[in-house]
Amino acid sequence: MRVISSVVRTTALSLGLLGATSALASEETQLVDSINAYRGEFHQCAGQVSHELPPLTSDPRLVLPARSIGDLQQALARATYPMVNVQAISLSGPRDAQAAMKAVAETFCQVVLDPQYVDIGVSREDREWRIVLARPMLTSRLADGQAEGQKMLEIINGARSQPRQCGPQAFAAAVPLSWNPLLASAAESHSRDMANHNYFEHTDADGHTPGDRAELAGYSGTQVDENIAAGQDTTRKVVEGWLGSPEQCANLMNPQVNELGAAYATDPKSDAGIYWTAMFGAK
Repeated sequence: MRVISSVVRTTALSLGLLGATSALASEETQLVDSINAYRGEFHQCAGQVSHELPPLTSDPRLVLPARSIGDLQQALARATYPMVNVQAISLSGPRDAQAAMKAVAETFCQVVLDPQYVDIGVSREDREWRIVLARPMLTSRLADGQAEGQKMLEIINGARSQPRQCGPQAFAAAVPLSWNPLLASAAESHSRDMANHNYFEHTDADGHTPGDRAELAGYSGTQVDENIAAGQDTTRKVVEGWLGSPEQCANLMNPQVNELGAAYATDPKSDAGIYWTAMFGAK
């Protein structure tokens, strides 16, 4: 279990404690929305370009006092959050969510762009902020990798059956996808590679892209797109995360694709524990 508490001090202030007003709640919600928008874009962070990530899910158990909480691990245990990894960011000084987001992006981009975290809680007292990002234990009982992939196919086809807005793009309802075992094999291989080698990328350690992996698996379609996810322990959570991410949502709703192969893989030694790949193809 890893617990890291990070602190940034922007201004030292000592103001009276404010009540939990709706205005404060609105600022907290705005900060969560800003962090999720930030995760949905490409950024230069610590010398690397980040990948588009699905939004974090607000979890009330991670909303801890913005000032002293004592031991973070014990605080989450009292809140009955079954964490594996957690990081807490403390900010002192930002007057609103916009200023807090600026401080987060400047100092903690690696934390909020870490794909292993799937849940978030934000609290605020005066100009003191606490942002808690966490990954819970894998509690769901999953079928094998490709069996869950076929469950994912059903959920994705349900999503494609309705018009949808993916960021700035509007999509009409699309025809359902069919299962392709070659794409499923390539997806399972990539999920296993990410889990075993502890990375989260579309390009694997050998430099292969999704199209390369599909071709090596014997797939001869004219188009291949890929969505990946990490940390979520149910197919529904994964698809909901993709639907909240403009680029991944667009892949899912693309009317030009007509086939899918998907699978997950786990490795308890990896940061995220579980990794998912969905490969969309067109013939």
